[in-house]
Amino acid sequence: MIRLAATAPPQPATPLVELQNLSVRWGRNTVLDGVSLTVQPGERLVVVGPSGAGKSTILRLLAGLQLPSSGRLLLHGRPQTYLRLDQHNPPDVRLVFQNPALLGSLTVRENVGFLLYRFGRLPEAEIRRKVAEALEAVGLGGIEERLPGELSGGMQKRVSFARALISAPQKDEDQMPLLLFDEPTAGLDPVACTRIEDLIVRTTAVAQASSVVVSHVHSTIERTGGQVVLLYDGAFRWSGDLEAYRHTDNPYVVQFRSGSLRGPMQPAEA
Repeated sequence: MIRLAATAPPQPATPLVELQNLSVRWGRNTVLDGVSLTVQPGERLVVVGPSGAGKSTILRLLAGLQLPSSGRLLLHGRPQTYLRLDQHNPPDVRLVFQNPALLGSLTVRENVGFLLYRFGRLPEAEIRRKVAEALEAVGLGGIEERLPGELSGGMQKRVSFARALISAPQKDEDQMPLLLFDEPTAGLDPVACTRIEDLIVRTTAVAQASSVVVSHVHSTIERTGGQVVLLYDGAFRWSGDLEAYRHTDNPYVVQFRSGSLRGPMQPAEA
């Protein structure tokens, strides 16, 4: 009789992001109050909620620009106890600002390849190749030597997406990047929104990354989200996948979807 060797069941992947009972306080003001959240490798999460709910604070925490007052933040299973600038080898987190945040005195090539020029020892030809590939991925091939001031606002935003495709030379190639998008479509017309939303999905796929998008624009939620969490008054009031978000009768989500003045989300009293 032939005996088959027992095979161990596959181990679940380590979450890329874990917030464990995390709080942020400024004096007597509580911005986040004991929130918990998990983002799995490859997930696309959208954090929604009214202005002032604490959404951007979550991005600052994930980007290593701020530390929690209590609780734990883990990236790739590693507790984050230092600000990004204080870490010898910080995790691969790339923040795409609402404003393109390009350096006006540098060319597009120098902006997109900034990390490679500053921290790397790659030959110039290799840097140029990586920059050209990133620009091609966002539909901007051939503009490497132009200055940001010579580009339209939409082109500048796409350059900032190309920059997010460039990983720092010292990064672990096996570590999945985390892309953070801060209100990427705020103030844009519907057609421009669609272009940027498609670009978010494409950039996340090309970078083989997970993404966290902060937005209150309904089309952005629909086109870029796989999972959705609603944040209000420092706490997550609802979480689920996109299909559940469309149909849930949770009063916070219903009010947010409809824009109604009636519901549990009300302006703070003076």
